[in-house]
Amino acid sequence: MIIEGKVLKFGDKIDTDIIIPARHLKYTDPQYLAQHAMEPLDPEFYKKASQGVILVAGKVFGMGSSREQAAIALKAAGVRAVIAESFARIFFRNAINNGLPAIILPDATKKINQDDYVKVNVETGEIIVNGNTILKGKGITGMPLEILKAGGILSFLKTTRSTN
Repeated sequence: MIIEGKVLKFGDKIDTDIIIPARHLKYTDPQYLAQHAMEPLDPEFYKKASQGVILVAGKVFGMGSSREQAAIALKAAGVRAVIAESFARIFFRNAINNGLPAIILPDATKKINQDDYVKVNVETGEIIVNGNTILKGKGITGMPLEILKAGGILSFLKTTRSTN
């Protein structure tokens, strides 16, 4: 599973209230949520992300509440994958369950710059930056990979139920 795109870069401790502010949680439409993703840090995020991007961040990305809407909003906005130095555990699982690849790469914010173009091999964790620098992140394998390939946990369950 290869994903590629231009980088939008953020720092450490991006919590779920920054990813999708609480005032928007009364809405369930992914496209509505997408328009408000990362709004507190970058009011133009939706416009930038809608072209299909890879989000790069620092430590404990997705910390805070367990709101599933954070992963939904990023994916609906056009984020193809998130590469971070570390993830909050619940965000990581919410991302996988919603079909959004989450790759761990130590020192990601030191090795990848805003507007770089990256190609990510989700299974191996290999990240190629600007066509020449190869970085080694933590790949996604096993059941989480199968969930991603299906497009998320609901699609995965529908496919596995229909084959049994």
